[in-house]
Amino acid sequence: MKNRLLLIPILILFASCGNGEKDFDASGVFEAKEIIVSSEVNGRILSLNIEEGQELEQGQEYGLIDTLQLYLKRQQLLYSIEAIGGRAIDVNTQIASLKEQISKMKVEKQRIETLLKRNAANQKQLDDINSNISVAEKQLLAQVSSFEKGNKSISSEEASFRVQVLQINDQLEKCKITSPIKGRVLLKYSEQGEVTGVGRPIFKISDVDNMILRIYITSSQLTQVKLDQEIKVFADFGKERKEYKGKISWISSKAEFTPKSIQVKDDRDNLVYAVKVMVKNDGYLKIGMYGDVKL
Repeated sequence: MKNRLLLIPILILFASCGNGEKDFDASGVFEAKEIIVSSEVNGRILSLNIEEGQELEQGQEYGLIDTLQLYLKRQQLLYSIEAIGGRAIDVNTQIASLKEQISKMKVEKQRIETLLKRNAANQKQLDDINSNISVAEKQLLAQVSSFEKGNKSISSEEASFRVQVLQINDQLEKCKITSPIKGRVLLKYSEQGEVTGVGRPIFKISDVDNMILRIYITSSQLTQVKLDQEIKVFADFGKERKEYKGKISWISSKAEFTPKSIQVKDDRDNLVYAVKVMVKNDGYLKIGMYGDVKL
């Protein structure tokens, strides 16, 4: 009986010593990449098939903002492009007659030169036909230049309208409510039927499949960690403690004061370094949950 009584203080001493030691090197809070998806256009939300907690696929459309005015503006631009195209000048058709005249005058010139060799024509006739050919060729060059400038102006105007069509197409695409990443909806800010505006939040999504455990280590622990290093991560689920594989993805280059809610290996250290550990979520890890690591 006396021996049993002597053992009780010893067991209490061992228990107190065991509780004083931490079985982890650092602790932190689980985070996830969060994105607030906002409207890029003004208008009424025609559809929004999103609920909080729903898992979304990257790039898939889940809603639509009113596109009627943009559609009508695009149609107007397309009709304008069609009208401009009808004003373009077919240069070859317009100068065909003058080129034919020049061709005939050159044939006449050859005939006069032949007659002049036989003394059947005089020099004035040759000079006159040469002068007429020169004038006609200058007229041809002037017409070609004028028509080409006109067509260039039309082409520039048409190109301007086509750029405006591309801008409208881009705005129409922005009317579609899509998810930028694969993840789960955390918050829903807007509802179907509401009028939204540029920059107004619609929903918040998070990549909960890939969690981030932000831990803090002391300067003495820096020599134990490096980028892409695999470490053990522990999460508490009430009475159960689960182990995960983690990989260090980022180490802060500057020290900071220890956050009040975080414990480190040596509580005497006031300055610590933040470290991000990537952890693959099996569905049980939640944002804000505490986690410990063993380096």
